[in-house]
Amino acid sequence: MKAHIHIPKPGKHVQLSDYDPEEDGGYDKETAQAETDQLQEHIFDLQERLYAQGTQALLVVLQAMDTGGKDGAIRKVFQGINPQGVRVTAFKVPSAEELAHDFLWRVHQHVPPKGCIGIFNRSHYEDVLVPVVNQIVPPKVWKGRYNHINAFERLLTETGTRVIKFYLHIDRAEQKRRLEERLENPDKQWKFSMGDLPVREKWDDYMRAYEDAITECNTESAPWVIVPANKKWYRDLVIARALVDTLESMKPEFPPPEPGLDKVVIPD
Repeated sequence: MKAHIHIPKPGKHVQLSDYDPEEDGGYDKETAQAETDQLQEHIFDLQERLYAQGTQALLVVLQAMDTGGKDGAIRKVFQGINPQGVRVTAFKVPSAEELAHDFLWRVHQHVPPKGCIGIFNRSHYEDVLVPVVNQIVPPKVWKGRYNHINAFERLLTETGTRVIKFYLHIDRAEQKRRLEERLENPDKQWKFSMGDLPVREKWDDYMRAYEDAITECNTESAPWVIVPANKKWYRDLVIARALVDTLESMKPEFPPPEPGLDKVVIPD
C-alpha cells in the first residue's frame, strides 16, 4: 500500500471536484501515522545530505483555504528535521513597501539558499487568488501574472532549486467543522478571525481561482500536488511521501572527504 500522489497532467484543465477531500488511500489513522514517521526519518537523512552537498535547494509551497492545515502539516512533516537546513516563510497581507514593488519582489528574497529546504506558508499564488476573487486588479494584470510565475519558477529550477507545490484540499463542510472547533475551544480561539467569514462566503469563487492557478502554473519542473486534506493524518502522509520522492530524485550525496584523512593523527 502506498499513498497516491495526485499530480495533474500539465496543460490539462484542473477541476477540484474530481478530487475527493475525504480520500484516505485505504489507510487507517494508525497505519498512516506509522508510515509518516518512517518517511520523516528518510526526509531527515535526505535533508542532511542536501545540506552537506550544498549545491541544490528545495522550495515547498503550501496553499489552502482557511483551516486547510498548512501550519499543522509543517509541524508534523518536518518534525525533528535539522532547523539549520529548513526555513519557513509565512506570507501575510503585503506591507506598503511590498506593494511598492512587483508582486514577486517579496517572494524572491525568501527563496532557500543552496543546501536548504524552504517552506512557503502561502506564497506568490496569493497574487492570483485574492485579487482575482475580490476584483482588486483587472483581468489583464492577474492573467499576466501566470506567465510571470511560470518564468520565476523556471528560473529557480534552472539554477538548482527544485519546486514542488501542494494544494491542501478540504471541502466546505470540513472547513465549517474546523471553524466551529476554533470557536468552541478557548485554546484555539486566537486562530479565529472574523475575516474568515467573508472569505468563506466566496468559497466557489476561490475554488475557480485555485483551479485556474493550478491549471496555468502546473509544469513538469514545478508540479502541483492536490492533497486530500479532510483527514489530517492522510494529508501528512501524502506530503511526506511526495517530499521523499522529490528529494530522492534530486540524488543529494555527502561530499567526498578531503584526501589523506586516513593518515591524520589527532594529537593528545
